[in-house]
Amino acid sequence: MLSFEPDPKILSQLKSLQEQVVEIYQEVQAATPEERAYLNHCALISNVGATTRIENAVLTDVEIEWVDTELSRDGRTTAFDEKKDYILDKLSKDRQRSLEEVAGSRAVLSVIYHQACEMTPLSETIIRGLHHELLQFYPPAQRYAGVYKTVINKVISRNKATGEERTVLEPTDPGVMTETAMHELVTWYNGTIREQPWPLLAAVEFTFRFLAIHPFQDGNGRMGRALFLLILLQAGDKYLEGVVPCMAMDRHIEQNRARYYSVLHQASEGRYRPDPHDYQYAGLVTFFLKIFAAALQDIRFYRERFRSLNELSEASVKVLACFKSLPERQIKVAEIEVHTKLPRRTIQFALKKLTGVGFLQRQGKAAGARYRLVF
Repeated sequence: MLSFEPDPKILSQLKSLQEQVVEIYQEVQAATPEERAYLNHCALISNVGATTRIENAVLTDVEIEWVDTELSRDGRTTAFDEKKDYILDKLSKDRQRSLEEVAGSRAVLSVIYHQACEMTPLSETIIRGLHHELLQFYPPAQRYAGVYKTVINKVISRNKATGEERTVLEPTDPGVMTETAMHELVTWYNGTIREQPWPLLAAVEFTFRFLAIHPFQDGNGRMGRALFLLILLQAGDKYLEGVVPCMAMDRHIEQNRARYYSVLHQASEGRYRPDPHDYQYAGLVTFFLKIFAAALQDIRFYRERFRSLNELSEASVKVLACFKSLPERQIKVAEIEVHTKLPRRTIQFALKKLTGVGFLQRQGKAAGARYRLVF
């Protein structure tokens, strides 16, 4: 059972959310397989981008979609190693760490989306395996990927603009304390998830307790957010199983990053507690319910984008493809002419259409105008 009792306000929010989940589930099920695949793709790219940027990676969603396209061409596990130098040449060498984090997050989320039901009952071995998957492309992490920490670590919030760091939470010490805490967490989870009428609450408690333990040397934040999705997919709720793969929750956590770290600190008062009943969950639950609700509504936004995409003319599709092949660039009309071989008037009409439906953003005016891709 949960380590806290949800108050009437939270229960009311959960009931309202459940109604929305059922409604959007029915919409998604009525969509074509192509549209569902598009929704899954958008959620994957957005979650990968956001979860890595929360930890100060720098790749945009547009760049990540291009990376995903390159790595998906043949579907082989060696694709990253073979294409890494080419991708870095395209995006610039100073993004190597960000690229490695993106590739790892992409890999672990893909496993969770496709194999969540096969990972029950959840075990420490499975969690360690997912952590190894997460860090597999970052060479310095090979000695500690999939292994519990051996030195003291902390939950740190870093201000991107100033570089200032703040300790959000002091977790367990390495060794027996971490091992015991993880064993207790997994045991609690396996005894709770199928009996709990509100899987969202179990997901919030599990994720927070995991972050409070911070069991690995690196990658705990990305792992915690990935495990949140895993838990929702393992709940035995067909409605959640139908909508969660289409939801970009990490995007909203990124947009509310300061609040995210604040509620983690408030729930723990800055330190790990052996008894999970000693945490204050209310603010944390409220935060995650808002994140879930916002991500749920995004599904309709991306459904509208899919419809807009399918209504584009052949010329507009060709111009859009030009931008997708140059994800790091702002492009002028003259350069689009070279790449597409289309007449300038046709290009200008396509740019107006693509800007109007939100696929491109215009910067500047007249002959100096440049356009960039928007995810």
